This record gives sequence, structure tokens and C-alpha cells, in this order.
Amino acid sequence: MSDTEPVPDAVSAIDAAIEAARSDLIALSHSLHAEPELAFVEFRSAAKLVDLLRGRGFEVRTPVADLATAFVADYGSGELIIGLCAEYDALPGIGHACGHNIIAAAAVGAGIGLAAVADQLGITVRVLGTPAEESGGGKVLMLERGAFAGIAAALMVHPGPFDVVAPVSLALADLAITFTGQEAHASAAPEFGRNAGDAATIAQVAIGLLRQHLAPGQQLHGIVADGGRAPNIVPGQAELLYYLRAPSTAALDDLLDRATTCFLAGAVGAGCTHEIRSVSPTYRELVPDPILAQVYREQIGSLGRRPLAPDVERSRPLGSTDMGNITTVIPGIHPIIGIDTDGAVTHQPEFAVAAIGPSADRAVIDGARALARTVAQVAADPGQRDRLLAEAAERAG
Repeated sequence: MSDTEPVPDAVSAIDAAIEAARSDLIALSHSLHAEPELAFVEFRSAAKLVDLLRGRGFEVRTPVADLATAFVADYGSGELIIGLCAEYDALPGIGHACGHNIIAAAAVGAGIGLAAVADQLGITVRVLGTPAEESGGGKVLMLERGAFAGIAAALMVHPGPFDVVAPVSLALADLAITFTGQEAHASAAPEFGRNAGDAATIAQVAIGLLRQHLAPGQQLHGIVADGGRAPNIVPGQAELLYYLRAPSTAALDDLLDRATTCFLAGAVGAGCTHEIRSVSPTYRELVPDPILAQVYREQIGSLGRRPLAPDVERSRPLGSTDMGNITTVIPGIHPIIGIDTDGAVTHQPEFAVAAIGPSADRAVIDGARALARTVAQVAADPGQRDRLLAEAAERAG
């Protein structure tokens, strides 16, 4: 596609609508930040987005996909349905240290901008409230339950220390491993006990030794969620929480097989039993749509931002996201928009502080404008419009 903007009138209307909503969008970002809520219980957060969208003429359905804090907000009636994903869950103890308040406000802003030109572009704007990204896989559940049906393209923007157009993410398995042994008096009758805490220790040692032999990009990290109740009681139960990550779903499956053996070794070595359960659905790796990514690169550049070069952005993965599952099915993008963090990275308390600073407020507006402009340019291109509509029809068939 050409760098030349084919819909200048639409872009002007988009920018004007977002600018008119600036104070409401910044207030939304700050309000979400002030009242962080965890996965699947983001009731106040979701309500704040719903109220703002309804006030701007969006038709809202909530709850959706059997998720109490999920919603779908539509504006327009065009055959090309564009999805804008809003995240609003926070992290335990450190609040919005991943900046989901910025994600939510930018998605709402992009929706407001596109609503101003929905009839002109022949689109339906759909803002999707997607809970539980940090843990729980809200988008995966919404995808499986039909909330993304009919959507031709899905977009969102995530804050970070710098701008990245097509970031690399890792596939993710979110596991809880429970070891069950037998309680006993740790001093008077230890021979009658089977130490579940020992099982967890053996498993973690095995995991640590496995790390030397991992393939590039494979990662394991976890915590002891339950190690026992008192020093004088042989622990009858212990629990590990582990994330397994890999560059692809196939590489994740390989890692899962090897890690499962380590957990089994812990149980066998300590004379315990064990159970492995998935805490969240498996997150797949991001597969950014190249056309949407290229147009977004042009638009974010026109706003004065300088994203990393493509060869640089591919050199380091930026965690995992359930948006990966969406992009493996629907053309989509998940760019990173830069904010000033003074060296902090996501999931640090300092990043949470940065997520309501002046650069974060600027990221809300720039992110909204870049997303909406990207949609406008693609929707106005006959070839790309036909591509997205044809692929959507094929998925529906």
C-alpha cells in the first residue's frame, strides 16, 4: 500500500473526534489506574468503559461469552466489522504495571474516532472488552464462545518502554502443579510422613537442571504457592505455579513434555502423588498481519514516533498475550506504544507510576489515532477491504 493517505477527510474527522474526547479518555485511563482490578473481577473497570461508549452512541451488550466483565460495543452498520480490543485487568500487588489502563483508553478512543467515519468507510466499529489477559485468557474464551464471530480485523495497542510495530511474543502454558503426600509430626514421627514440599523442591531442582538443555526461546519460571503450614508438620500438600514459554506452539508442546517429566520426578522422588492443571488456556504466539502492521508503521510515524526497525523488533520477545490466539485466526496487530519509564519495564512498580504520566496520556491519544487511521486506510483500499471481507466470509463458512 502507498504511504499516501487515501482518505484525508476521514483522517481529519477521526483526529477531531479523538481530540474532542481527549479529556474523557485521559480521565478514563487515570480512573482505571486508580482502582486496579484483577482477572475476571474487573466490574468497575468494565463499567467505566461501557458508560463512556454508551454515552457516545455505541450499542453495548454485556455480559458476553459467559464472562461477567466482558462486553461488546458496536457503532455503525457497515459490512466490514473491525474489532478493537480493550484490556483492563491489573496485576496482583502492583496494579497497572502493564499499563492496561492505557490499552483500554486507547481502544475506546480509536472506537470513538472510527465512529465519526463509520458510514463514510462502510464499517461497523466493535470495541471488545476483553478481561483477564494477565491470567485467565479472556480473549481465548471469547474467541471460543463466538464473541469474535464476523470480525474482519482485530487491533489493539499496548504500552512499553519504546515503540514496536510487530512485536514477537511467546506461546504460553500457565500451570498449577499440586503435590499430595502425608502429614505427620516432623519430629516425633517423621517416618510416617510423605513430604509434598520435598516433592516441589525435587521438581524445581529438575527444572533448574533442564534449563541448560532448553532450545533457544524456551523459558520456565515459577513460584511456590503453597509449601506447607508449619515447620513441625510434614507438608501433606504443596503447590507450584509455573509459566512455560516458547517461540511457537510446537516448541511449547515440546517444553511441556519435558517439564511434565520433571514434575513427575518430584512426586516419585518424595513418595507423593501429583496433579497438573491449566490455570489459563494456552496462549499462542503473535502472528501480526503484515499489511495492517505496515500501515500502522506509517501512521505512528506520521505522529512523530520512531518505532524500532523490523530487524530489531524481532530480536527480543515481549512476553506473552492472549491476543496471539486472535491473530492466528483473524488478521490483527498488537503494537507497542512507547511511554517514558525512566528505565522501568513492564511488571515493575515504577512502570505502574509511569502509566499515568504525561507520556502515558500522550500514548492514549497517539495510540487511538494510529489505530483508527490504520483502519481507515485499509477500509478505503478496495483490494485490502475485499481481502478482509473474503477471509471473514471464509471463516464464517
